[in-house]
Amino acid sequence: MADNQQDQAQFALQRIYVKDLSFESPKAPEMFQKQWQPEVKLDLNTSNRPLEETLFEVVLSLTITVENGPEDNRESAFVVEVQQAGVFMAKGLSDEELHRTLGAFCPNILFPYAREAVDNLVLRGSFPPIMLAPVNFDALYMQAREQAGQEDHVVN
Repeated sequence: MADNQQDQAQFALQRIYVKDLSFESPKAPEMFQKQWQPEVKLDLNTSNRPLEETLFEVVLSLTITVENGPEDNRESAFVVEVQQAGVFMAKGLSDEELHRTLGAFCPNILFPYAREAVDNLVLRGSFPPIMLAPVNFDALYMQAREQAGQEDHVVN
């Protein structure tokens, strides 16, 4: 019975924290006098690394670049960079389950915290809030796996 419990898949969140964050507004305060016509660009990335045999750090990196003004004359309003991280315990998972957990499930847990950090920084910069839409990390994970498989196939 004890062996059966050890073989069972286990997952637990150990800690969530901000690893790095940055806010830049190079054109403030002049930007506040212009009509607000923002164009928002979101770059998103995830990474993970083992800390111990069953502990892993997962980092969700967001870079939001906002330009303002008419399409023919956009200027940088601000740039926000957030690295939201977490330490997760995972054991008893197959390699595929572990990859999916670290690549899709954990970023899903971290995203609301990253979104809150972004919103807080933008508001402190005196700009209107940015409502980041939910992200389908499962679809992004599957897309990345397919691309990696195609690249492996081309190389071979």
